[in-house]
Amino acid sequence: MVEALEDRGYKATPARKAIANLLEQKHDGFTIEALSEELPSVGRATLFRTIKLLLDVGLVCNVARMDGARVYSLAMVDHHHHSVCVECGGVEEFRAANVERLLSAISAEFPGQVVDHRLELYVNCGHCPSDDGV
Repeated sequence: MVEALEDRGYKATPARKAIANLLEQKHDGFTIEALSEELPSVGRATLFRTIKLLLDVGLVCNVARMDGARVYSLAMVDHHHHSVCVECGGVEEFRAANVERLLSAISAEFPGQVVDHRLELYVNCGHCPSDDGV
C-alpha cells in the first residue's frame, strides 16, 4: 500500500507507513475509531487525512452499514461491490458481470450518463453465531 502511494507521488511518512501496515492486516471492515485505538501513536487528524487520501486514490472503500454507520475496507479489485454482515460488520468485495449488465440496461432507460454507482448487500455472513444458540 505504501508503494502504491509512492507510485502516485505521495510521501511515505512514518504515520502513513504505520497506518498502511495495520490496514494490510485487516480482513474485515474497520472504523477510524478502531484504527485510532490500535494506533495511539498516530493523531486522529493524521488518521482521518490518511484514510481520506487512501479513499481518493482508490486503495480503501467507504461502505455504509444498515444503521448508517460508515466502515472502511481495503479495495482489492478496481470495480467491485460490497456485502456487509449485519451481525459483525464484516465487509467483503465481489464482482458480478450480471450486475454490470443490469446496470447498463437500467442506464439505457433514462437520459444522461451514469458516472458512478454503489451496490451494498446486507447479509448474515455465516461466520457469526446464530441467535438460536446453534
